[in-house]
Amino acid sequence: LGWACWKTYVGRPETGGQVRQMAMNLLGAGLSEAYHFEDALTVLEAELAMKRRLGASTSNILVVQTNLALTYQHLGRLEQAMQMQKDVYFGRLTTHGVEHTYTLTAANNYAASLVVLRRYKEAKSLLRKIIRVTPRILGETHEITLRMRWIYANVLYMDTSATPDDLREAVTKLEDTARTAQRV
Repeated sequence: LGWACWKTYVGRPETGGQVRQMAMNLLGAGLSEAYHFEDALTVLEAELAMKRRLGASTSNILVVQTNLALTYQHLGRLEQAMQMQKDVYFGRLTTHGVEHTYTLTAANNYAASLVVLRRYKEAKSLLRKIIRVTPRILGETHEITLRMRWIYANVLYMDTSATPDDLREAVTKLEDTARTAQRV
């Protein structure tokens, strides 16, 4: 279906509206869903370049960058994925402020990418800033709140410089998060 959309609109001018952009988006999503990540990467990079050329909104550009980050991750390009997640987080922070669902989701994704790269100090620093805001904005039982707490607890115990207090805090956070998740 994605290829059909693309073939229909490929010969039309870029500036003719959003239909071509939606066709590229659908093609990229379809390729990702079919696990054709190299092809999806090519389409997503082209989509991002086109959106920038056409002056798309910051929010629309950040959506494409999020999809690119996930594609980089699937391809094992973890450093690029982390950098893109960082760009998305700071873009959301600038656009929406810290107390917005999109910003909190981006922070969670960025923190998770830091953990994959074993950058525990950076992840801990980010999470300590944002973890207090998340339950207040999203609620105690929201999936992002629970994921963020789980990531934070893992960061505390995975860090080789963890103190006994860090380890106790990690256990407490994991137990509390598990109890909350079971209720939901």
